[in-house]
Amino acid sequence: MDYFRIEGGRPLRGTVGVHGAKNSALPLLAATLLARGESVLRRCPDLADVWTALGILSCLGCRVARTGEDVVIDTAPLCGSAIPDGLMGRMRASVLFLGALLARTGEAQAGWPGGCALGDRPIDLHIRAFQALGATVLDRDGRLSCRSASLRGRRLYLPIPSVGATENAMLCACGAAGVTEICNAAREPEIEDLQGFLRAMGASVQGGGTDRVVIRGGLPLHPADYAVMPDRIVASTYLCAVAAAGGEGELTDVRPGDLTPVLAALEAAGCQVRREPTRIILQADRPLRGIGALTTGPWPAFPTDAQPLLAGALAGGTGETVIRETVFDRRFRYAEGLRAMGADLTVEGTTARLVGRPLHGAAVEAMDLRGGAALTIAALGAAGESRITGLSHIDRGYRRLEEDLSSLGAAIKRVRG
Repeated sequence: MDYFRIEGGRPLRGTVGVHGAKNSALPLLAATLLARGESVLRRCPDLADVWTALGILSCLGCRVARTGEDVVIDTAPLCGSAIPDGLMGRMRASVLFLGALLARTGEAQAGWPGGCALGDRPIDLHIRAFQALGATVLDRDGRLSCRSASLRGRRLYLPIPSVGATENAMLCACGAAGVTEICNAAREPEIEDLQGFLRAMGASVQGGGTDRVVIRGGLPLHPADYAVMPDRIVASTYLCAVAAAGGEGELTDVRPGDLTPVLAALEAAGCQVRREPTRIILQADRPLRGIGALTTGPWPAFPTDAQPLLAGALAGGTGETVIRETVFDRRFRYAEGLRAMGADLTVEGTTARLVGRPLHGAAVEAMDLRGGAALTIAALGAAGESRITGLSHIDRGYRRLEEDLSSLGAAIKRVRG
């Protein structure tokens, strides 16, 4: 079993680029199904979840090829609408292929999606959106069967601004005759990126990034050439790593506006931040200080995916931070690992109280993607050696994380088991 071996306590310095966003690339890959022909996605990250998405496309009959950061998907040979359970169960974003398949073929079959075990993550909002647009959805022995002879646009209201449900409704609505209005839509930057790609394909989509997205469906779509946005959570990871270890790091290929809540939290913790159009420079003097209170939520609130990352950085600082998690009720699975490193961290339900103090190295296990990154960040600031197992979780969202951190001067090595 592979693990990271990290010798902590070394300040980080240098420059690192940020790869394309996993959480944007996955819905864009699903969206390629909407048009017959060859689309190109540039800056498409080389990640386990992306390979799962490419596997789904291949199983549906599409031709896929990767050259460096560019992926070519030819959907002309599409010959199926059923996604194998083995691929469906690897990640939650696999559910996005259902909306695209309904729009293109009028049917889709799949098992229930997988992904990190972060608590109750139902897909009922996705199913309701399909049904509202005219699809019949049946659960047959644990497999979903979605069919529609004629999708029709209508006004949809999401009880919560779910990113995945917003994306799936947008994809499905592209194949629905008439106008679909999604109210209380998610406003995350990835929604705007999906809108950008759909427009490049010839779709009529307005309002991405606001709580009201309007799609005029039934238009003829064509393949497109499009660059995936930078990954704001990967960028947050590198920023928190520099903050935890101390030093100065420069991030390139970023959009600082996508990182506003994370940068504000790091500045409150004592970091100095300089923002430029496609760069961020962060300087951190240890120890970080607690920031009082933090609550996660939908954009533009503090992102739930960055919450463990910030906790990993603050754990080795001073002062108190109280974190209230409002999105996933099992987001604090990283707490046991931080406590093994000496963190003063208590969790009650969806609230955690963190009091910063010096950390020491320990052998810990990543229980999910961002929790694994949090343990890595904490280990960089801890005294002594740490070993982090469970790298399969980390690899779902980071392209060779250890290499990027090494380029900043971290003493981190992947040991093959």
